[in-house]
Amino acid sequence: MTQFGSITNLLMNNFAPDFPQVGMGCTVLSWTDRNPATIVSVSASGKTFQFTYDSYKRIDTNGWSEVQEYEYTSRPDAPRHTARLTKSGRYKCKGQTVIVGNREKYSDPHF
Repeated sequence: MTQFGSITNLLMNNFAPDFPQVGMGCTVLSWTDRNPATIVSVSASGKTFQFTYDSYKRIDTNGWSEVQEYEYTSRPDAPRHTARLTKSGRYKCKGQTVIVGNREKYSDPHF
């Protein structure tokens, strides 16, 4: 059984993670949506890091469609969330996969 409702999120879940670095973007995968964030601290081992969700603004003119373009602003003073490297080799936060090195927002127009 999978935790994703989109092929894109399923494929992103299978990428080998980059080593997290402060200031690097990351993406939290949901069922079909994706939410952008910024890494604000990293443990010495790299097995855990803290991130804050970014603010975002849609900048395309495509209406409610699958083709979406966003502008991101990091929020270092926002609440921090902790992602941990799991035995599967993926970073997780409260059960959701966190992709390191890619910042992306996507809102599924079908829901």
